[in-house]
Amino acid sequence: MADKSGNTGVRLTWLGQAGFLIEGGGFRLVIDPYLSDSLYEKYKDKKFPHSRMVEAPFSPEELTALNYVLCTHGHTDHMDPGTLPGLAAANPGCGFICPQAEREKAIERGVPVQMLAGMNTGGRFFDCNDGCRDDGIGITALASAHEELAVDEQGQSLYLGYVIEIGGLTLYHSGDCVPYDGLAEQLESLEVDIALLPVNGRDEARRSNGVPGNFTLREAVELCDAAGIRILIPHHFGMFAFNTEDPEKIEMVLSESNLGYKIPVIGNTMEL
Repeated sequence: MADKSGNTGVRLTWLGQAGFLIEGGGFRLVIDPYLSDSLYEKYKDKKFPHSRMVEAPFSPEELTALNYVLCTHGHTDHMDPGTLPGLAAANPGCGFICPQAEREKAIERGVPVQMLAGMNTGGRFFDCNDGCRDDGIGITALASAHEELAVDEQGQSLYLGYVIEIGGLTLYHSGDCVPYDGLAEQLESLEVDIALLPVNGRDEARRSNGVPGNFTLREAVELCDAAGIRILIPHHFGMFAFNTEDPEKIEMVLSESNLGYKIPVIGNTMEL
């Protein structure tokens, strides 16, 4: 694991693709967990069969004592029907958060309605176990552009990113996203310390086969530079052979940047 940054009290464990377990400030949450083979079953006879390149580091039932599960949007590798019911069963006191526009989809995929809350762009949520804001967790929803800023009939964003204040740090997880006007300014105003960004890029071959793309590596670096973000953690690579990025290229590009960075390894925990 490459490491050009210091340590604080937040721990991240990469679950693969865009999924992370985040621990800090007395809270434990996961975001965009994909811990099944549901996409292989869905696309095994298609052009892109979605065969996993690595095994899931945990089963859903092994991720216990969770306070929150966050889903950034409704694509299966971010809102997985093979993962969410198991997490709900193993964590009966957990809250699930997804875009309000995709709330019904989350219910269809196994999230109990009483455990689910929807968010929209600009929404903010704060929880504090002991009544002290210094030890709480804050979540702010921003729009994400999965090649476009899409909304439903009510004007609610289909794709969200979350700014998460936890353990004295402010993290930004974009979900699936490409650059769009105003994003850097929003992140700068929220004083984000660390960005978790997808770096698998995009192209017409994937787009024309129903696979919208994400930041390129250099776009991810440029966003961090523009927003004053000090540390970049890349993700959304190493899961599907048709939709990945070369880890050696990631290391090369980030080592030439002015950013601190950590290149995650699936199943490994990073101390921030």
